[in-house]
Amino acid sequence: MASSADPWVREYNEASKLSDDISNMISARSSYGSGPEAQRHSSAIRRKITILGTRLDSLQSLLTKLPAKQPLTEKEMNRRRDMLTNMRTKVTQMASTLNMSNFANRDSLLGPDTKPADVVSRTAGLDNSGIVGLQRQVMREQDEGLEKLEETVLSTKHIALAVNEELDLHTRLIDDLDEHVDVTNSRLKRVQKNLAILNKRAKGGCSCLCMLISVVGIVVLVVAIYMILKYL
Repeated sequence: MASSADPWVREYNEASKLSDDISNMISARSSYGSGPEAQRHSSAIRRKITILGTRLDSLQSLLTKLPAKQPLTEKEMNRRRDMLTNMRTKVTQMASTLNMSNFANRDSLLGPDTKPADVVSRTAGLDNSGIVGLQRQVMREQDEGLEKLEETVLSTKHIALAVNEELDLHTRLIDDLDEHVDVTNSRLKRVQKNLAILNKRAKGGCSCLCMLISVVGIVVLVVAIYMILKYL
Protein backbone atom coordinates (compact mmCIF):
# COMPACT_ATOMS: atom_id res chain seq x y z
CA MET A 1 0.00 0.00 0.00
CA ALA A 2 1.36 3.42 -0.97
CA SER A 3 2.32 5.84 1.77
CA SER A 4 0.18 8.94 2.34
CA ALA A 5 3.44 10.94 2.01
CA ASP A 6 3.58 9.92 -1.66
CA PRO A 7 2.91 13.13 -3.69
CA TRP A 8 0.74 11.22 -6.16
CA VAL A 9 -1.37 9.68 -3.40
CA ARG A 10 -1.71 13.06 -1.68
CA GLU A 11 -2.85 14.71 -4.91
CA TYR A 12 -5.26 11.84 -5.56
CA ASN A 13 -6.78 12.14 -2.08
CA GLU A 14 -7.37 15.86 -2.62
CA ALA A 15 -8.98 15.12 -5.98
CA SER A 16 -11.15 12.46 -4.33
CA LYS A 17 -12.32 14.94 -1.68
CA LEU A 18 -13.16 17.44 -4.41
CA SER A 19 -15.10 14.73 -6.26
CA ASP A 20 -17.12 13.94 -3.13
CA ASP A 21 -17.79 17.65 -2.62
CA ILE A 22 -19.08 17.95 -6.19
CA SER A 23 -21.31 14.90 -5.72
CA ASN A 24 -22.83 16.44 -2.59
CA MET A 25 -23.39 19.75 -4.40
CA ILE A 26 -25.13 17.95 -7.29
CA SER A 27 -27.33 16.07 -4.83
CA ALA A 28 -28.30 19.34 -3.14
CA ARG A 29 -28.97 21.12 -6.44
CA SER A 30 -32.71 20.27 -6.46
CA SER A 31 -33.22 22.17 -3.19
CA TYR A 32 -32.30 25.49 -4.88
CA GLY A 33 -35.23 25.51 -7.29
CA SER A 34 -34.75 27.46 -10.51
CA GLY A 35 -33.90 31.00 -9.35
CA PRO A 36 -30.63 32.97 -9.27
CA GLU A 37 -29.37 30.89 -6.33
CA ALA A 38 -29.74 27.72 -8.41
CA GLN A 39 -27.76 29.30 -11.26
CA ARG A 40 -24.97 30.36 -8.91
CA HIS A 41 -24.93 26.86 -7.40
CA SER A 42 -24.68 25.23 -10.85
CA SER A 43 -21.88 27.63 -11.84
CA ALA A 44 -19.95 26.68 -8.70
CA ILE A 45 -20.36 22.99 -9.57
CA ARG A 46 -19.08 23.59 -13.11
CA ARG A 47 -16.04 25.44 -11.79
CA LYS A 48 -15.17 22.57 -9.45
CA ILE A 49 -15.66 19.96 -12.19
CA THR A 50 -13.26 21.93 -14.41
CA ILE A 51 -10.70 22.09 -11.59
CA LEU A 52 -11.12 18.36 -10.92
CA GLY A 53 -10.59 17.54 -14.61
CA THR A 54 -7.37 19.56 -14.55
CA ARG A 55 -6.18 17.71 -11.45
CA LEU A 56 -6.87 14.34 -13.05
CA ASP A 57 -4.82 15.34 -16.11
CA SER A 58 -2.04 16.40 -13.76
CA LEU A 59 -2.26 13.06 -11.92
CA GLN A 60 -2.07 11.20 -15.24
CA SER A 61 1.03 13.16 -16.22
CA LEU A 62 2.62 12.58 -12.82
CA LEU A 63 1.85 8.86 -12.97
CA THR A 64 3.60 8.59 -16.33
CA LYS A 65 6.75 10.16 -14.87
CA LEU A 66 6.74 8.09 -11.66
CA PRO A 67 8.64 4.99 -12.92
CA ALA A 68 11.72 7.15 -13.53
CA LYS A 69 11.47 9.00 -10.22
CA GLN A 70 9.87 6.48 -7.89
CA PRO A 71 10.06 2.73 -8.63
CA LEU A 72 6.65 1.08 -8.45
CA THR A 73 5.52 -2.46 -9.08
CA GLU A 74 3.43 -3.19 -12.14
CA LYS A 75 0.55 -4.13 -9.86
CA GLU A 76 0.68 -0.72 -8.12
CA MET A 77 0.88 1.09 -11.46
CA ASN A 78 -2.17 -0.79 -12.74
CA ARG A 79 -4.02 -0.05 -9.50
CA ARG A 80 -3.35 3.67 -9.85
CA ARG A 81 -4.37 3.64 -13.49
CA ASP A 82 -7.64 1.96 -12.50
CA MET A 83 -8.19 4.58 -9.77
CA LEU A 84 -7.72 7.38 -12.30
CA THR A 85 -9.97 5.68 -14.85
CA ASN A 86 -12.75 5.21 -12.30
CA MET A 87 -12.55 8.80 -11.12
CA ARG A 88 -12.45 10.15 -14.66
CA THR A 89 -15.56 8.12 -15.45
CA LYS A 90 -17.23 9.63 -12.40
CA VAL A 91 -16.21 13.14 -13.50
CA THR A 92 -17.64 12.49 -16.98
CA GLN A 93 -20.93 11.36 -15.44
CA MET A 94 -21.10 14.43 -13.20
CA ALA A 95 -20.28 16.69 -16.15
CA SER A 96 -22.99 14.99 -18.22
CA THR A 97 -25.45 15.81 -15.47
CA LEU A 98 -24.71 19.50 -16.09
CA ASN A 99 -24.49 19.10 -19.90
CA MET A 100 -20.71 19.73 -19.89
CA SER A 101 -20.07 17.75 -23.06
CA ASN A 102 -16.39 18.76 -23.31
CA PHE A 103 -15.49 16.21 -20.62
CA ALA A 104 -17.22 13.39 -22.50
CA ASN A 105 -14.92 13.75 -25.52
CA ARG A 106 -11.42 13.88 -24.08
CA ASP A 107 -9.84 12.17 -27.11
CA SER A 108 -10.71 15.17 -29.29
CA LEU A 109 -8.54 17.28 -27.00
CA LEU A 110 -5.60 14.98 -26.26
CA GLY A 111 -5.77 12.55 -29.16
CA PRO A 112 -6.32 8.78 -29.00
CA ASP A 113 -4.21 6.67 -26.68
CA THR A 114 -1.46 4.51 -28.18
CA LYS A 115 -2.41 0.83 -28.04
CA PRO A 116 0.16 -1.70 -26.74
CA ALA A 117 -0.41 -3.83 -29.86
CA ASP A 118 0.86 -0.95 -32.01
CA VAL A 119 4.14 -0.88 -30.10
CA VAL A 120 4.53 -4.66 -30.34
CA SER A 121 3.95 -4.64 -34.11
CA ARG A 122 6.71 -2.02 -34.51
CA THR A 123 9.27 -4.33 -32.89
CA ALA A 124 8.66 -7.17 -35.33
CA GLY A 125 11.78 -8.03 -37.36
CA LEU A 126 14.11 -5.76 -35.32
CA ASP A 127 17.37 -6.92 -33.74
CA ASN A 128 18.54 -5.79 -30.30
CA SER A 129 20.02 -2.51 -31.50
CA GLY A 130 16.87 -1.81 -33.50
CA ILE A 131 14.69 -2.47 -30.46
CA VAL A 132 16.86 -0.15 -28.37
CA GLY A 133 16.54 2.54 -31.03
CA LEU A 134 12.77 2.00 -31.15
CA GLN A 135 12.55 2.27 -27.37
CA ARG A 136 14.40 5.58 -27.49
CA GLN A 137 12.08 6.80 -30.22
CA VAL A 138 9.03 5.74 -28.19
CA MET A 139 10.43 7.54 -25.15
CA ARG A 140 10.95 10.69 -27.22
CA GLU A 141 7.37 10.44 -28.48
CA GLN A 142 6.14 9.99 -24.92
CA ASP A 143 8.15 13.02 -23.80
CA GLU A 144 6.63 15.07 -26.62
CA GLY A 145 3.19 13.80 -25.66
CA LEU A 146 3.79 14.75 -22.04
CA GLU A 147 4.90 18.23 -23.05
CA LYS A 148 1.73 18.67 -25.10
CA LEU A 149 -0.31 17.32 -22.20
CA GLU A 150 1.37 19.76 -19.83
CA GLU A 151 0.57 22.63 -22.19
CA THR A 152 -3.03 21.46 -22.39
CA VAL A 153 -3.28 21.21 -18.60
CA LEU A 154 -1.85 24.70 -18.13
CA SER A 155 -4.17 26.09 -20.80
CA THR A 156 -7.16 24.41 -19.16
CA LYS A 157 -6.07 25.75 -15.79
CA HIS A 158 -5.83 29.30 -17.12
CA ILE A 159 -9.23 28.99 -18.78
CA ALA A 160 -10.73 27.64 -15.55
CA LEU A 161 -9.22 30.51 -13.54
CA ALA A 162 -10.51 33.05 -16.06
CA VAL A 163 -13.98 31.52 -15.96
CA ASN A 164 -13.83 31.50 -12.18
CA GLU A 165 -12.95 35.20 -12.06
CA GLU A 166 -15.67 36.04 -14.58
CA LEU A 167 -18.28 34.09 -12.62
CA ASP A 168 -17.18 35.72 -9.38
CA LEU A 169 -17.60 39.13 -11.03
CA HIS A 170 -21.06 38.21 -12.31
CA THR A 171 -22.00 36.91 -8.87
CA ARG A 172 -20.94 40.19 -7.25
CA LEU A 173 -22.86 42.17 -9.87
CA ILE A 174 -25.98 40.08 -9.29
CA ASP A 175 -25.64 40.50 -5.52
CA ASP A 176 -25.30 44.28 -5.96
CA LEU A 177 -28.34 44.30 -8.25
CA ASP A 178 -30.35 42.32 -5.68
CA GLU A 179 -29.34 44.82 -3.01
CA HIS A 180 -30.37 47.78 -5.18
CA VAL A 181 -33.68 46.10 -5.99
CA ASP A 182 -34.36 45.57 -2.28
CA VAL A 183 -33.56 49.22 -1.52
CA THR A 184 -35.76 50.44 -4.38
CA ASN A 185 -38.59 48.16 -3.27
CA SER A 186 -38.33 49.52 0.28
CA ARG A 187 -38.43 53.12 -0.97
CA LEU A 188 -41.41 52.35 -3.21
CA LYS A 189 -43.32 50.91 -0.27
CA ARG A 190 -42.62 54.08 1.77
CA VAL A 191 -43.81 56.28 -1.09
CA GLN A 192 -46.99 54.23 -1.47
CA LYS A 193 -47.62 54.53 2.26
CA ASN A 194 -47.14 58.31 2.15
CA LEU A 195 -49.47 58.59 -0.85
CA ALA A 196 -52.15 56.62 0.99
CA ILE A 197 -51.88 58.95 4.00
CA LEU A 198 -51.99 62.03 1.74
CA ASN A 199 -55.01 60.67 -0.10
CA LYS A 200 -56.80 60.04 3.18
CA ARG A 201 -56.03 63.55 4.38
CA ALA A 202 -57.17 65.00 1.06
CA LYS A 203 -60.50 63.20 1.35
CA GLY A 204 -60.89 64.47 4.92
CA GLY A 205 -60.07 68.04 3.79
CA CYS A 206 -62.68 67.90 1.02
CA SER A 207 -65.34 66.83 3.54
CA CYS A 208 -64.51 69.75 5.87
CA LEU A 209 -64.57 72.21 2.97
CA CYS A 210 -67.98 70.99 1.85
CA MET A 211 -69.35 71.35 5.38
CA LEU A 212 -67.95 74.89 5.62
CA ILE A 213 -69.51 75.90 2.31
CA SER A 214 -72.83 74.44 3.42
CA VAL A 215 -72.74 76.38 6.68
CA VAL A 216 -71.87 79.61 4.87
CA GLY A 217 -74.68 78.99 2.39
CA ILE A 218 -77.17 78.41 5.18
CA VAL A 219 -76.04 81.61 6.96
CA VAL A 220 -76.35 83.63 3.73
CA LEU A 221 -79.81 82.18 3.14
CA VAL A 222 -80.94 83.02 6.67
CA VAL A 223 -79.60 86.59 6.34
CA ALA A 224 -81.36 87.00 3.01
CA ILE A 225 -84.66 85.78 4.44
CA TYR A 226 -84.26 88.11 7.45
CA MET A 227 -83.58 91.09 5.20
CA ILE A 228 -86.60 90.29 3.07
CA LEU A 229 -88.86 89.97 6.10
CA LYS A 230 -87.48 93.22 7.53
CA TYR A 231 -88.36 95.28 4.50
CA LEU A 232 -91.82 93.79 4.03
